[in-house]
Amino acid sequence: MNQAADPESRVHRAHHDALRVWLRLFTCTQLIERTIRTRLRNEFNTTLPRFDLMAQLQRHPGGLKMGELSKRLLVTGGNVTAITDLLVAEGLVERAPIAGDRRAFANRGALYELLGHLKETLRETPQRKLRLMRASRENAR
Repeated sequence: MNQAADPESRVHRAHHDALRVWLRLFTCTQLIERTIRTRLRNEFNTTLPRFDLMAQLQRHPGGLKMGELSKRLLVTGGNVTAITDLLVAEGLVERAPIAGDRRAFANRGALYELLGHLKETLRETPQRKLRLMRASRENAR
């Protein structure tokens, strides 16, 4: 049996409209995410999980504990630890001790260094997102 190209291709007119709409949205989401992953890899030599972690740290200059990162990223602590370990080894994240808690560390990162661009490039991010969304929408048609 041949596997459909995307979830939306599996439905037909007999399926309920709500299912068809949901699968259309899901397919669009997959197309957009695939485009984002490809562009992050090609333009910035990074992955979406690394970018997400660094973006969270960028929003919180004082740092975040591993558990907080895990909650914000909606992934397990093990995933956060593995990504953080790699970023620490590359010098993009530092683990800073938290006063009064010997076992906890605040993770701080430098998203600008990860992307290899200056602040100017990140200021351009809203325009990049808009271009990316437009390109993804065109690809979805």
